[in-house]
Amino acid sequence: MPYDDDEEPPPPKPAPPARPLRLAKHHNSEAPLAANDQKVLLELTGPSSAASRAALDLVAVIDISYSMIGNRLNGAKKALSFIVSKLTDRDRLSIVQFDDEATRVCPLRRVTEVARSDLEALISGLNVGGSTNIEAGLSTGVAVVGDRRFTAGRAANIMLLSDGQENIGNARRVEPGNVPVHAFGFGADHDSKLLGAIASKSLGGVYNFVPDSDDPAKLAKAFSRILAGLVTIVAQDLELTVTPVQGEATIKKVDAGTYPADPVGDGSSPVTVRFGTLSGEEARSVVVELALSDRTADLRTYRANVAKVLHRFTTAQGQPVTSDPELITIKRGRKVVGTADAPPPVETEVVRLKHVETIQEAIAKADDNKIEEAWNILVEALNKLVEARRRLLDPILGELQKELMKLLELFKTLDIYQKQGRHYAMAAAASHSRRRSTERGDEAAGPYDTERVNKYREQAQMAGERPPSSAAEEEEIEEMESAVPRTPGNGDRRTLSLALRLLTAVLSLLAISVMASARTTGWAGDYYSRYEPYRYNVGVNVIICFYSVVQASVETRRPVSSMLQTTSCYCITLFLDQASRASAFLNPAQFAVLAYLLMSASAAAASGHHLLVSRFGKERFNDKIHVAVWFSFLAFLTLSGNALISMANLFSRI
Repeated sequence: MPYDDDEEPPPPKPAPPARPLRLAKHHNSEAPLAANDQKVLLELTGPSSAASRAALDLVAVIDISYSMIGNRLNGAKKALSFIVSKLTDRDRLSIVQFDDEATRVCPLRRVTEVARSDLEALISGLNVGGSTNIEAGLSTGVAVVGDRRFTAGRAANIMLLSDGQENIGNARRVEPGNVPVHAFGFGADHDSKLLGAIASKSLGGVYNFVPDSDDPAKLAKAFSRILAGLVTIVAQDLELTVTPVQGEATIKKVDAGTYPADPVGDGSSPVTVRFGTLSGEEARSVVVELALSDRTADLRTYRANVAKVLHRFTTAQGQPVTSDPELITIKRGRKVVGTADAPPPVETEVVRLKHVETIQEAIAKADDNKIEEAWNILVEALNKLVEARRRLLDPILGELQKELMKLLELFKTLDIYQKQGRHYAMAAAASHSRRRSTERGDEAAGPYDTERVNKYREQAQMAGERPPSSAAEEEEIEEMESAVPRTPGNGDRRTLSLALRLLTAVLSLLAISVMASARTTGWAGDYYSRYEPYRYNVGVNVIICFYSVVQASVETRRPVSSMLQTTSCYCITLFLDQASRASAFLNPAQFAVLAYLLMSASAAAASGHHLLVSRFGKERFNDKIHVAVWFSFLAFLTLSGNALISMANLFSRI
């Protein structure tokens, strides 16, 4: 039967202009003239604000077979109630139930205040029935999406809630098309291979593991991860196209996880990767391996345009957007010998993608009852990851290391693997291959959790104590914030912070060098006591220089793993910036305080300088000290600027 009775959505309300997606390119800046291969990391990131997000058409396909009796069905009901509370009157929800056969409980209906009560009553009335026919339920859900009359600017998604014990039909035969299917497997005995295959077959869908629990709030938290992304979709039909420049390069390989990409062929044609939807703060990444042509016949050094990149997407208002092409440029010359290692962000992404392959290899071995071989694969991967983490210093590698250690526990025996290990491993692999937050059954924070994910998980946990804020209230706040003139965002602050930290390190190093080289024969009789204030100043500058270099190193790696920067990270950074500023001027009786005195009272600094000249006479020593103190003073100013940036980062997170 046709399902073309979806309720007409309200007229679109005025929304702030859609913010552009941010494209980051990471690659070597130089390459030799001889033929060589170069890896390029391309990363698309959505804006942090979702004030202009797409309206949602969500179809919840819920298993009411007898095996769902008890906490499983109650938890699914609580999750659906939480979903209803987070949707607005421009979103639409349809519920499909299935046991032996599928029934559409309600058509796609706007979630107004009146409809909210009706939907809650329908959810409460769900009761267990007979066998499990996932194929029928999923087919009905896909048909509800496909038969819609109103589709412009609307993001369609399916949530499949089941214990996966299919005993009628074959759900693998269902073709979801471009509709993401997010599968939730309930309990230790569900068929994660089936549900994982259903999710991976769809464009952008992910598999999630929901363990048995007596606490319905824990089950609701599992759904909050996916829901947070669905109500913050800022781009649909997202594609990224890489075109090699003829005569300069060909494409050898494109790795985008499990997102579909055009075949590379002979490498001379454009390759397009299809991502589907992108939510606020989410990122999608592609590693492109280029084969640079042999240009040894050229005697000159030149800047080679080896490829161009553009992306396309549909806005929340249904308008298609195509970005301007951006060139990938590499300097090629005879002085460049050999092929340098890829930049740290590229190597980190390669390690992350290899991590997915490792998990998939371990799953294949364990499913073949070769649990020891699977365990050995994970051990070998862990050893390599520890080495890569020491070399690359990226926070996400620490998260991957923790995950491998968790997997080693879940792959100890075949029994543990079958009850928990496979489910956890498949959810982890889905998360990394899609770069989306997934539920793995351990309630731990994930490397791709956004601020909205964290907020929704907290609200799901507190749902029994206080009602969660509605999505309408949250959107009103975001719209008010978007109306405020835009200030420099995290990316702008990150660039400025990196520049200031490098400048602080250079100024401190100059202060150390100049002051350490200053000597005078006039103090020969009392050398150590007279030089004591200067040694203190040198020591403080050494600390500040080292601290600034470390922080600059962290900043250079933050674009790839910015999702790991938590509020506590910014608190620590702000504390260290303030502490570093304060430590330079703890003792106002010593000359290290000149950096502070030059800011507050130049007269006091001049008085100290004249006192030295009057006692020992004017010589080159005085000039060096004067210059060194000025360098310390300038380093203080740049570090003060970093403290302000750290404070802005902190207050943007709370």
